[in-house]
Amino acid sequence: MADKINANRLGLTVGYFAALIHLVLVILVALNVANSVLAWILPLHFLSLGVSFTAFSLLIAVELIIAAFIGGYVLGWVFAYIWNKVK
Repeated sequence: MADKINANRLGLTVGYFAALIHLVLVILVALNVANSVLAWILPLHFLSLGVSFTAFSLLIAVELIIAAFIGGYVLGWVFAYIWNKVK
Protein backbone atom coordinates (compact mmCIF):
# COMPACT_ATOMS: atom_id res chain seq x y z
CA MET A 1 0.00 0.00 0.00
CA ALA A 2 1.62 3.23 -1.18
CA ASP A 3 -0.23 5.43 1.33
CA LYS A 4 1.44 3.88 4.37
CA ILE A 5 3.79 6.09 6.35
CA ASN A 6 7.09 4.69 7.60
CA ALA A 7 6.73 5.33 11.35
CA ASN A 8 10.48 5.33 12.00
CA ARG A 9 11.21 7.83 9.21
CA LEU A 10 8.44 10.17 10.30
CA GLY A 11 9.55 9.84 13.92
CA LEU A 12 13.11 10.74 12.98
CA THR A 13 11.96 13.66 10.82
CA VAL A 14 9.76 15.17 13.52
CA GLY A 15 12.41 14.44 16.15
CA TYR A 16 15.13 16.20 14.18
CA PHE A 17 12.83 19.15 13.51
CA ALA A 18 11.91 19.50 17.19
CA ALA A 19 15.58 19.25 18.18
CA LEU A 20 16.51 21.89 15.60
CA ILE A 21 13.91 24.34 16.91
CA HIS A 22 15.19 23.83 20.45
CA LEU A 23 18.79 24.19 19.28
CA VAL A 24 17.84 27.65 17.99
CA LEU A 25 16.34 28.43 21.41
CA VAL A 26 19.54 27.24 23.11
CA ILE A 27 21.61 29.50 20.85
CA LEU A 28 19.36 32.48 21.63
CA VAL A 29 19.72 31.83 25.37
CA ALA A 30 23.50 31.42 25.05
CA LEU A 31 23.70 34.73 23.16
CA ASN A 32 21.54 36.36 25.85
CA VAL A 33 18.92 37.53 23.34
CA ALA A 34 16.15 35.03 24.13
CA ASN A 35 14.31 37.45 26.45
CA SER A 36 14.18 40.07 23.69
CA VAL A 37 12.84 37.53 21.21
CA LEU A 38 10.29 36.34 23.75
CA ALA A 39 9.20 39.94 24.41
CA TRP A 40 8.62 40.30 20.66
CA ILE A 41 6.92 36.95 20.00
CA LEU A 42 4.51 36.73 22.95
CA PRO A 43 2.44 39.82 22.04
CA LEU A 44 2.13 38.44 18.49
CA HIS A 45 0.22 35.55 20.08
CA PHE A 46 -1.82 37.87 22.31
CA LEU A 47 0.09 36.66 25.36
CA SER A 48 1.54 38.52 28.29
CA LEU A 49 3.41 36.20 30.63
CA GLY A 50 5.76 37.13 33.41
CA VAL A 51 8.49 34.71 32.37
CA SER A 52 12.15 35.06 31.56
CA PHE A 53 15.01 32.75 30.71
CA THR A 54 17.49 31.64 33.36
CA ALA A 55 21.25 31.57 32.98
CA PHE A 56 22.65 29.35 30.24
CA SER A 57 23.75 25.83 31.21
CA LEU A 58 25.34 23.53 28.66
CA LEU A 59 24.09 20.41 30.47
CA ILE A 60 20.49 21.67 30.50
CA ALA A 61 20.83 22.71 26.85
CA VAL A 62 21.90 19.20 25.84
CA GLU A 63 19.12 17.66 27.93
CA LEU A 64 16.57 19.98 26.28
CA ILE A 65 17.67 19.08 22.76
CA ILE A 66 17.66 15.34 23.54
CA ALA A 67 14.23 15.57 25.20
CA ALA A 68 12.86 17.53 22.23
CA PHE A 69 14.18 14.89 19.83
CA ILE A 70 12.69 12.03 21.85
CA GLY A 71 9.35 13.80 22.20
CA GLY A 72 9.29 14.62 18.50
CA TYR A 73 10.20 11.06 17.56
CA VAL A 74 7.41 9.64 19.71
CA LEU A 75 4.90 12.15 18.34
CA GLY A 76 5.86 11.36 14.73
CA TRP A 77 5.85 7.61 15.32
CA VAL A 78 2.43 7.68 17.00
CA PHE A 79 1.03 9.84 14.20
CA ALA A 80 2.28 7.38 11.56
CA TYR A 81 0.98 4.40 13.54
CA ILE A 82 -2.49 5.92 13.82
CA TRP A 83 -2.44 6.99 10.16
CA ASN A 84 -1.53 3.49 9.04
CA LYS A 85 -4.25 1.92 11.21
CA VAL A 86 -6.95 4.29 10.02
CA LYS A 87 -5.92 4.08 6.35
